[in-house]
Amino acid sequence: MRASHPTLVAASRTILSQRDAMVARWSDWLRDRLAVAHGIEPALVERQLALILDVLASMVGPLRRETKPIWARVTEHYGRLAAARGLAAGEVVEEMQYLRELLIRYLAPSIAALRPRQGMALLLRLNRIVDQGVAIAVVGYTDAIVRTLLPGHGGEETPDTESFDGDAAARELTDIARSLTAISSRING
Repeated sequence: MRASHPTLVAASRTILSQRDAMVARWSDWLRDRLAVAHGIEPALVERQLALILDVLASMVGPLRRETKPIWARVTEHYGRLAAARGLAAGEVVEEMQYLRELLIRYLAPSIAALRPRQGMALLLRLNRIVDQGVAIAVVGYTDAIVRTLLPGHGGEETPDTESFDGDAAARELTDIARSLTAISSRING
């Protein structure tokens, strides 16, 4: 049995209502890693985490098909930023996997209140979305690492590995957020 439309809408709302608490917990969990990331403001990573949850809420809801390319963009961005933070590939996976733990912790009461089949369908959907996000984040991470190792990879000029353009990363997050808003307003407006 597939999760029903009302179930998906309720899950999406729950994610959005718990977003700030999940971002705070995720940031606390990342605190040591963020402290070592030279030149990358923790506020930028927190903004990215919030956007990931916003997009995820849309991926669970009725806009999932329209939001799928945005999910790919935001999780790929996460992987590229993780490379700039100096993480290893396994750490990127670990950080994205923590999202699954957060979802289970914060959505457990809502899922437990559902009929077993609906709850299982929702859990499977959430797991599939997180797994896709992990895979795309690793691709973004790998692409960023390859760009630093192979000059001109992909037709792009190779940036200096010591320089990180936080403004460009912030602009990209703003662009991703605008894309999400555009889809939401097109459907809701």
